[in-house]
Amino acid sequence: MTVARILAFKGPEVFTASPHRTMAEIVALLAEKRIGTVVIAGADGGISGIISERDVVRSLAARGADVLADPVSMHMTRKVFTATADETIEEIMDRMTEGKFRHVPVVEGRRLVGIVSIGDVVKHRMAMAEAEASAMRDYIATA
Repeated sequence: MTVARILAFKGPEVFTASPHRTMAEIVALLAEKRIGTVVIAGADGGISGIISERDVVRSLAARGADVLADPVSMHMTRKVFTATADETIEEIMDRMTEGKFRHVPVVEGRRLVGIVSIGDVVKHRMAMAEAEASAMRDYIATA
């Protein structure tokens, strides 16, 4: 199964913000949309960073509530690992595990086309396992 299949199921919606937005605005967006990450888009439309709930917590722990007035560019993760739609779920799972991150933006060239979370990956892996178990039960029942 590929990333494209996950995106076909969940849709391409990705929440983005510009680097000059404040951390308070990002926190409000995370809470309002009930999401775990926001992709930070550069002026050229490419990905310039990503900010997650974990990044927000680390920043707050380091400097306190004063960080909420800072631009998100001061606290975002700049090295963003991306995926393409033709990558397999196993490849994405490995990358997430190795990098210890839970969200991977999906790109076509430099264009952002979706985002895959660890929850999406686990959900689809479980659906695959259930389908395989059902097929085995059907096979055994008809043998």
